[in-house]
Amino acid sequence: MTDHDDGGLSERARAVLAIERRSWAGPGAKERAVRERLGISPTHYYQLLNALLDDERALAHDPVTVNRLRRIREAQRERRA
Repeated sequence: MTDHDDGGLSERARAVLAIERRSWAGPGAKERAVRERLGISPTHYYQLLNALLDDERALAHDPVTVNRLRRIREAQRERRA
């Protein structure tokens, strides 16, 4: 996969958001999809996802998913504080 396209999100970034849009049945299904579709470890996937949540291009591409994930991340941070 290419890492960049014309100033927008990379193909990989769009694929990460597409995976997050889906609901996953059963334990490990999402992690298997990450390995099969993206060829990366779940740890690397979540690092990419976390960076995407702070990327305005990701917000413009998929505002519903990005805002939902931002709310979840903020709630987790508040629970830890």
